[in-house]
Amino acid sequence: MIGTQELILILMAILFLFGPSKLPEMARSLGKAAGEFKKAQIEAEHELKKMDKSPLDDRDIKIHNLAIEMGLDVKNKTIEQLVEEIRNKIKLNEGLAAKAAGA
Repeated sequence: MIGTQELILILMAILFLFGPSKLPEMARSLGKAAGEFKKAQIEAEHELKKMDKSPLDDRDIKIHNLAIEMGLDVKNKTIEQLVEEIRNKIKLNEGLAAKAAGA
């Protein structure tokens, strides 16, 4: 982390190198660059959120559709959660079938 003394020393060096007439122009350029960086960062975060909400590939769509066909609630669940619920339902059905066959 840069302390106050170091910051003052850096600003004095910049003032000495570029002169007082260039400082406002450099500050504007730095502000624009920081704004563009922040804008790109926000845009990237929005893209990541969109990717999380939509199925990524054909396999995910098939898992989603299978869960619906099996009567599972798919709202607000990840693909991993749906796979686990599908496995649990299959195990439950196998157990019921084995009991029915043994009875």
